[in-house]
Amino acid sequence: MNHGSLPPKQGLYDPVNEHDACGVGFVAHIKGRKSHDIIQQGLTILRRIEHRGAVGADPKAGDGAGLLMQIPDDFFRAVVNFELPPAGDYGVGMLFLPKDDSARFAIESAIINTLEEEGLRLLGWRTVPVDSSVLGESVVPTEPVIRQLFIACGDGCDNQDDLERKLFVLHKLIGIRVREQQLDSSNCFYIPSMSSRTLVYKGLLLANQLGNYYPDLGDERLVSALALVHQRFSTNTFPTWDLAHPFRM
Repeated sequence: MNHGSLPPKQGLYDPVNEHDACGVGFVAHIKGRKSHDIIQQGLTILRRIEHRGAVGADPKAGDGAGLLMQIPDDFFRAVVNFELPPAGDYGVGMLFLPKDDSARFAIESAIINTLEEEGLRLLGWRTVPVDSSVLGESVVPTEPVIRQLFIACGDGCDNQDDLERKLFVLHKLIGIRVREQQLDSSNCFYIPSMSSRTLVYKGLLLANQLGNYYPDLGDERLVSALALVHQRFSTNTFPTWDLAHPFRM
């Protein structure tokens, strides 16, 4: 086999293992103790694997990065202006929405209708604060509006597993309804995560931009016992907001 400029097989090295790949990192507290340090360690890992991602001609534009964490219940109780049920009795959807107001309202209406049809209860919305100044010039035109949707179970939820299954089905149905209605700017709509257990912060960002783009990630009240991070290297596809950090479950 001809491997071109690759070194020959020697010791523990074998050129057949050469391939391109994204960078992935994981950190967790072995006893499940939640802290903000875990989030910061996850972001540190992400910065350490910056070489596993790609940068375009625009030096502030990469292929995407993200972080999956546990639902930060205390944080959400402090920042939302509506009541939340006990932890585990509600879910959070992280949504990418179009910037055009009419298109966004139409998609949000479709989401609410689907949610009610599935016997779930809308608790409220939160617009996620972001710092767009960190984005590259080529990324800004595609930046979505990012909102969090808080959902509680209606009848038929005896435990968190029931709620999690309902949220999974809701996630799929919303995507189908938005496509069926052929709503304007529906190609700008995406659900990074929808769960009662985990939450994803991600975007068309470089590894070192994630923590600055989302001020939430620097808030000491944001805690988790685990963090799964990902820096994307798109080898044969164009970089987009939705394809960053594909770990939404």
